[in-house]
Amino acid sequence: MMTAARSADSGLAGPGEIDRYSYAEAPAGERAALRSWEGADAELGRAGRRGSASRGRGLHGQLVQQLGQMIVSGDLGADRPLVPEEIGQRFEVSRTVVRESLRVLEAKGLVSARPNVGTRVRPVSDWNLLDPDIIEWRAFGPQREDQRRELGELRWTIEPLAARLAAGHGREDIQQRLGDMVEIMGHALAQGDVITGSRADAEFHSLLIQAAGNRMLEHLSGIVAAALQVSGGPATGCDRPTEASLAHHARIVDALASGDASGAEAAMRQLLVVHPEVERVVPAPREH
Repeated sequence: MMTAARSADSGLAGPGEIDRYSYAEAPAGERAALRSWEGADAELGRAGRRGSASRGRGLHGQLVQQLGQMIVSGDLGADRPLVPEEIGQRFEVSRTVVRESLRVLEAKGLVSARPNVGTRVRPVSDWNLLDPDIIEWRAFGPQREDQRRELGELRWTIEPLAARLAAGHGREDIQQRLGDMVEIMGHALAQGDVITGSRADAEFHSLLIQAAGNRMLEHLSGIVAAALQVSGGPATGCDRPTEASLAHHARIVDALASGDASGAEAAMRQLLVVHPEVERVVPAPREH
């Protein structure tokens, strides 16, 4: 059973408000028990909380979010011990919440738990860097530039290949849905509806990878989805849609319908170059 949260008038966290309980706000008598958290930034990753926090449920999801951001930001460095009792006091949650949250972080490669050693933060080399949550935490943390560059480079590898493979599979049902997404993006662009356009764009890229018919490639679709999520800043999805990007999407659909693998691949490369994050790290596609 979860421990009772402090009342709202105390200025500390109430139910569902873990990220508002900063070390600096703790009463002086409690700070001695929480020294291992000294220096934690209460505003850490505030922008990045939009996405992952909503994916979790209640205190468990929020604690995963908070600890994950602190680890990825470097606020909790490699080999840092994580004492469940201190975490429970720091965030005013039960042992069950702490235990389950640490298990999630362990599955992501962020921490390790060993008998007689306890739970410790693992080095970056052990992290599952393809995990959508870690991608988001890095993208809104101190490594934001590196993360966005790396995502762009990875998309440059994954999506043109997916477009080429999709052209050879002739999935008419998916091709129809891809066309529908382009139509929706066009209407959204005309109406200035960034959110609807971004959602249709994300669905387009997900469908394209699905159409490739490669299950291992499809397993990487979460990377593309995460890249679209973090590349646009305040808006969900890609950068604000343009006539140029819409035209490239339409060319991909046309190439798929005609079974033109090279054309589909080339159109995807041209689309990716439209995005600033990609344009900085890859050359424009060569004409063959």
